[in-house]
Amino acid sequence: MEERYGFVGTGNMGGAVARAVCRAVGGEKVLLCNRTPEKARRLAQELGCGTADNETAAASCRYLFLGVKPQGMALLLTALRPILQQHRPVLVSMAAGVTAARLEELAGGNLPVMRIMPNTPVAIGCGVVMYCKNALLSPEDEQALVQALSPAGIVDPLEEGLMDAGSALCGCSPAFTDLYLEALADGAVACGIPRAKALRYAAAAVAGAARLALESGSHPGALKDAVCSPAGSTIQGVRALEDRAFRGAVMEAVIAAAEANSGLGKK
Repeated sequence: MEERYGFVGTGNMGGAVARAVCRAVGGEKVLLCNRTPEKARRLAQELGCGTADNETAAASCRYLFLGVKPQGMALLLTALRPILQQHRPVLVSMAAGVTAARLEELAGGNLPVMRIMPNTPVAIGCGVVMYCKNALLSPEDEQALVQALSPAGIVDPLEEGLMDAGSALCGCSPAFTDLYLEALADGAVACGIPRAKALRYAAAAVAGAARLALESGSHPGALKDAVCSPAGSTIQGVRALEDRAFRGAVMEAVIAAAEANSGLGKK
């Protein structure tokens, strides 16, 4: 089978991953499918790739990315099962909570599967894509997929039992961070800074802090301590956050999201 990359579902996440793959392999190797064909056509025009229906993509692509919701996975794979069993593509699922074994079962069995958990910043090449695989995925196919996904950002293996937690950490945390950014900006607005400037400054400050943590390799606690001068303003802000259980609230958000992920594949 030709080394082509098909995308069934071109919503926010499917579209973001498709953008990354097109940067890696070229649009001519990518086919997009969506239940609203016009949506796929618009994205295909932007990326320079083709469009197809689900059946054509399943029959002609070596790697089939499944960008549908967990609740829709059974219906999709059951409908495609005869084609999948005949052409045997690699299934690449973005659905939280649906295990590799379940995906293989829904597709009729004996198919290579990779599960990926991307987050929204993959759209600008600053994301995280965690992945796990079943035993049928060859090292060659794994390498090809990792290379195809590399323009998305960090692509890193994670054992399947940790995927729900990893998805909560990386997949859900952009929303948590957006809440934090909005709150930072609101505080600055309350102090008199214009909103547009407050949002820009807050986003740049958070992005810079994250980059410093990644590039320095320092523990975030040490980076925090370096800013907290004795009797200074930063430690007073930290005190206010701790008084309101800031860290506990963040931990609970990740745990709640992980628990919700684990239940998605069972619905």
